[in-house]
This record gives sequence, structure tokens and C-alpha cells, in this order.
Amino acid sequence: MPPRGNQASAAESAEPGSILRPGHNVWRVEQADRASLLVDAAAYFGALRQAMLAAERSIAIVGWDIDSRTKLVGPSGKADDGFPECFGEFLTALAKRRPSLKIYLLLWDYSVIYAMEREALPAIPLRWTTPSNIDLCLDDDVPLGASQHQKIAVIDGRLAFSGGLDITIRRWDTCEHDPDNAQRLDPADKPYRPFHDAQLMVDGAAAGALCDLVTDRWENAACENIDLSPGRNDPWPAEVEPDVTSVRVGIARTIAPSSGGPDCREVERLFLDMARQAERWIYIENQFLTCTGFAHEVAKRMQEKPELELLLVAPMTHDTWLEHQTMLAGRIRFMGILREAGVVSRTRLVYPWVKGEGDETDVMVHSKVMIVDDRFLRVGSANLANRSMGTDTECDLVIEAADQEDRAAVAGALATLLGEHCGASREEMAALIDTKASLFAAMDACASERRGLRPVEDDEVPYRKELAAIETVADPGRPITAGEHLADIVASPQDRKGLSALAKAAILVLAIVGIGLLWKYTPLSDYADPDMLRETFTGIAASPFAGLIVLAAYVVGGFIAFPLTALIVVTAGTFGLWPGLLYAGVGSMSSALATYGAGRGLGRKALRNIVGPRMNRIGKGIGKSGVPAIAATRLVPIAPFTLVNLVAGALRIPVLDYALGTMLGLAPGIVVLSVMGDRVFALLANPSLLDLALVIVAFLCWIGLAFGLQRLITKWRQSD
Repeated sequence: MPPRGNQASAAESAEPGSILRPGHNVWRVEQADRASLLVDAAAYFGALRQAMLAAERSIAIVGWDIDSRTKLVGPSGKADDGFPECFGEFLTALAKRRPSLKIYLLLWDYSVIYAMEREALPAIPLRWTTPSNIDLCLDDDVPLGASQHQKIAVIDGRLAFSGGLDITIRRWDTCEHDPDNAQRLDPADKPYRPFHDAQLMVDGAAAGALCDLVTDRWENAACENIDLSPGRNDPWPAEVEPDVTSVRVGIARTIAPSSGGPDCREVERLFLDMARQAERWIYIENQFLTCTGFAHEVAKRMQEKPELELLLVAPMTHDTWLEHQTMLAGRIRFMGILREAGVVSRTRLVYPWVKGEGDETDVMVHSKVMIVDDRFLRVGSANLANRSMGTDTECDLVIEAADQEDRAAVAGALATLLGEHCGASREEMAALIDTKASLFAAMDACASERRGLRPVEDDEVPYRKELAAIETVADPGRPITAGEHLADIVASPQDRKGLSALAKAAILVLAIVGIGLLWKYTPLSDYADPDMLRETFTGIAASPFAGLIVLAAYVVGGFIAFPLTALIVVTAGTFGLWPGLLYAGVGSMSSALATYGAGRGLGRKALRNIVGPRMNRIGKGIGKSGVPAIAATRLVPIAPFTLVNLVAGALRIPVLDYALGTMLGLAPGIVVLSVMGDRVFALLANPSLLDLALVIVAFLCWIGLAFGLQRLITKWRQSD
């Protein structure tokens, strides 16, 4: 549904000379009575903690990651207000102290590739073991390959924070970035390197607009309304002086298209429009630099303005293998565009470093800041990466200076950030920038033995087709839709023509089968012996209680949310296509009915307390009762098998409709998966071209069935 407040308000009316245009490069433009830049997590966590302690009615936090173990403390690294330091315990104590306070946490239902970096089962410490006035929603209302990347907190509908900081571990640090700071530890008491980020705090109508954004985000993710109407008290932290008052704030978003709806690329347009306004300098802090469209626009502006300087503050390098192969390669291309345009001599790509009592270390730059002259200050969640332009859900705030006070605030923010990196105070850096009239000269004038900015030295990364395919998935400029994701995986940015999507899908299937054969006929097979696996399952098949064992496995698997597809494949591989097909069908229905009964016994209210707001979305997806509706839900799953069963029971869908619809909806998938499972086990035991062909055909049928049914059911639901 469209966000609230789309109608232009008085504050949104175009002003002479303003580049902020609602509906184009911003969603809304609203007045902030006060605004303050919070640099680094210690400043943000401290201010947020004070604001939450002052909350009367509501607290709403939206994040890419939220970790209950995070120490929500200020620059001292300690809490002196009588409440626990860790976020989850702090929320619990606050909720118990104020039962009427409603606390909403919206967390991206993250991809499995981040599982090792994040808190396992966040619902346990953030909803199941907390008071009832704390509610957690896992947000999966994003297209395939996208993430919910906004980092917003709203207090009593009157104060809002937005920027690059999540309330999660390995973020807390002070502006000193002291390598020897004993407070910078993760939950395992392991030190992590200095970390730099920024958040913008606003109140007034600007906070109200962010409140609307959060309300809509919750409604989309949870299918329920929440009340974030303003409270009476002022939650602005007393210890934070505003940097500017009575200033216009623009809100830019990225919202990827879903269900055929339009996309929203305000973030991208605002980046381009800001670059076109630069006269003296562009200062950027960003974790990633892969957006070549922005690089071309900046290069063009620098060619037009011979005095224009570009200062890019980024991480020294990227740590993980995936980032190194994708984002680092994109950064090299980004700089190559500036080099080819002949403006690299007025460009510096640098990273911050600090030195303590021992060795020096680089500072992790996670902030997303852009400052243009003394006219624009932008702080947000969006990286200068392709996925932030059109795939991930983002939110950036921008202050456009309208008078001398505003310009002083923008210039002050630049002096604060650059001064931090160079070891100078805000006043010292402001004087240097004013005197030198050059960011580079001001930076060079700050000679410090303890900290500074050094050139990033990226090696050239030669183009390799397989890495380009990975890059297409890791940093897509648009969501990977179901009908095209196989083509996107095997296609490179330089080669969008040539083989058809079907041919590329066949290549991918052959690659998967090839890996399976390598597993059997190379040393990889030492890690798992398919013959031994087959022998184990054959032992089960020979048991006189085989049927009961299978039935029990499916029912137990349903209650522990074990993947149904895996059970079907293993069943067919164990017993053969027949009676494996019969066992899989009976087992699947038994599991569905058992978990349906559990949901019916729990009831809607109890299940809502366990599952959380996600139950509403599943219930909406199930829709009205009736055999066709239930069958459609099974053909195109809207949630994990077990969860759909529990919700259907809690909603008291008629059991006959449920059983018939489930049977009809599961049947095509059971048949295809059983054929594939039977032939895969046969292929591993005794490879043959016929079995290989059958596996490929079954795999393609499974994919084709999923994609075809998805389109068919979507059209049916839209016409209903």
C-alpha cells in the first residue's frame, strides 16, 4: 500500500532554488524544529537511551539488524541510570516499569548468509522472554535478493533518528577510535577494530514524517496498524545541543517493486541531483562505492567545475570474500571512471587510521554521509552501491541550507567529520577549511602521529566471468524476480545477450549435477559416502515398522519445522518411487493435519504471541476459506509449511476445506520431488546417462512448476 502522507504539505511546497522535489528525489520535505548530527555509535546510543527513558507512549525501532546483547551506552561505556546496559535487558526493565509503553521492533528477516554474524533466534530474547508490551516483527516484505536496510528509531512520535547505525553488536565506538579502548568488545569478549558511523536526530514535523514511514513499514510487514501518535513530553536528550533549528529536511527512500507495483528510487535521484549542484567540494563517507551511474555524474560535474574537489572516505579494504570479489571490484571500476574522465587528480580515496600504544590500525567506515559545499548535508542508510539504488529498502535524510544558520550547520558537520579523522577539533578544522579553501589542503595541514587519512591502494582486479555472475547477485540494481533469477545468475554485466535463459538454466543444472559427480568420484567423497547413506536408509526400509517410522518422521519434522522438500526427496530415495510416493503423500498430510490441530488448539491469540505479527501476513495470504484458496496457498507457499499449518488451524479454516486444498496443492510438488529423489539416489549409487537425464528433467520441471504456478496463482488472485 502507498505510504501515508503522500499529499504535499505546506512544508513540501517548492521553494525558489531548492532541488528537493517530492515525488522525484524525496518522498517528503518537512520542518525540523531541531536537528543534530550524532557521530559514532557512542553518541547515538547514549542519546537514544536518554530518549527512550523519557518515552511515555511508544518506541519504534526499524533495523537491518537488532541484537539484544548490544550495550546501549554512551561515550563512557557505562550506564548510570539504574537500568541494565544490554539492549534486551534494558527494554525488558523499561517495559516492566511502564506497562502502558508500547515498544515495536521491526527486524529484517535476514538471509541465511548472515546467520553467523547475527544473533540466533532473535524472537527469543526480544519477544518470547520479554513483557507483552514489547512486540517484534521479522520483516520479510521485500523482493527476492533484497533486504530491509533502513535504520530508524522513533520516540513518542516526536523524536526520530535515521542513519547508518543499527542497534547491534560490533558498532559501539567513540570519536577517538582508540585502538586500546577496553570497552570495544563483542558479546564473546573479543575486541573489534575501531568503527565509524553517523546518525541524524530530528524532531518536529520531520520526526512525524519518519513516524508515518515506520507505521507504514510495520503495516506492510505485519498486516496490522500501530499507534505512534505524539506524546505530551519532549523526549529530546537534554545533553545534546541541536546543531541547527527550524530547518527543512528531505526524506529520500528506496523501495524495490513487489507484486508488480512501481519502484521508488528517490535515493538514487537525490545522489545525482546533489552532485550536479557541487561548486567547491563533495565530501563522501561510504562503506561501498560501486554505483557507476553516480561516478559518471560526478566526473561530468568535475569536468564542468575545474576547482571542484572530491574526497571519498571509505574502508581500507573489504574483509569478507564476497565483498572483496564484488564490492571491491566495483570500487575499482568507480575510480576507473574518474580516472578516464581526467579528474582523478582532484579526487582522493582515503581511509582513516589510528595509533594507540601498540600498532596502528585502520578504522571501519560504515557511515553513509554526503556533504556538498556548505549547502547539503545528507545522512542515511543507503550505500553508494547498486543495491541501495533499487533493491534494498533505504531511508536518507538531507538538510538543504536555506540561510546562513543552515550553511554554518552544514559546514560545521563537515569540520566535525573531517576533523575527527585528522585529529583536529571542529573549530580547528573549520578554520583550516576557511583559510585553505580546499579540503585537501586542510587535511594535509593536520599532521598527527596518532591518526589521519591515507590513500586507499586497491589492486587491479581482472574481469572474470564467474565473479561477474556473483557480483550480479551480490550487488543488483534491481530485485531478482522469480522468472529471471536463473538468467541473472549466469549472465554477466558485459554479456546480457547470447544464450537464452533456458539454456543458461540448463548449464546451471549441469553444473549442479557435475558437482554431485565430483563428490562421488573425487576425494570430496571422503566427507560423505553416498553408498553408506543409502545403506542406512535401506535398513529403515527393511524394517516392518517402516511406515510408522516415516509417519512419525513427518509429524515430528512438522513440529520442528524441518523442510518438507528434503523429507520428500529422502523418502523417495529410501523406498523408491513406489511406495515412496505413497509414504511422502501420507506423511505430508499427517504432518499438515497434526500441526493444523496444534494451531487450532492454541488459538489465534496464543499463536500471535508465539509467532508474532508475521501471523497476520500469513493469515492474509491464506485468504478466505475454500478448497481453491487453500490449494493456491500450497501451490505458491506464502510461508514455511509448518507456519501455514499452524495459522490455518488458529484461524479455524474448515478442516475439510483445509485437508482437500492441502492434498491438491501438495500433489504436484510431491510427484516431481519424488521422481527427482528416486533418480538422485540411483545416480549416486550407479551413475547412468538415463538417470542423469531424468534428474535434469525433474529439476527443470520443479523450477518450471514453481514459476508457472506462481504466475498463474498471482493472476487468479488479482482477478478474484
